[in-house]
Amino acid sequence: MAEKAEKPAPDDRPRPDHVDRIVAQWARETPDIDVESLLIFGRMRRIARRLGREIDALLARHGLDAGQYYVLTALRRAGPPFTLRPTEIYQTLMISSGGLTNRLDRLEKAGLVRRLRAPEDARERLVALTPAGRRKVEAAFRENMGVERRYIASLAPGERARLARLLKRLAAAFDGDPPAS
Repeated sequence: MAEKAEKPAPDDRPRPDHVDRIVAQWARETPDIDVESLLIFGRMRRIARRLGREIDALLARHGLDAGQYYVLTALRRAGPPFTLRPTEIYQTLMISSGGLTNRLDRLEKAGLVRRLRAPEDARERLVALTPAGRRKVEAAFRENMGVERRYIASLAPGERARLARLLKRLAAAFDGDPPAS
């Protein structure tokens, strides 16, 4: 069954925004170029920048930067005993092993993670979330989710689900080869 479109009430329709004005200017100045993608990607960039600044400030209040937070969230998501191999962390975060080493050094110095020898192979290392690291990442994550919930509250549940599906489909276009132009 087709999903019924949710129409905003006449007084609830969004007014033209910054992106609409930019797109109109580009359309006027370059009528031979299709600028429709700016309606989507312009807003995505704007949202990402604004949310990024807010989340960075939130993390700073917790004594973290984004890179450290992502390491801690990877460990916390792993579930008890909140331990991963370094390769699992850097593959999940899509960063280099050198980039991870720097983050782990700072997190270990702060007492938020510890490096252990793997019980099955003493040459292999594991990274474990400490109780202090768990408390810190859970507090930051809870606050982060509160910020994000505040923004999506302007959408009805069906709109949120539809937007999530559309963004997932769009994100899939970035996996693998770029679409032919």
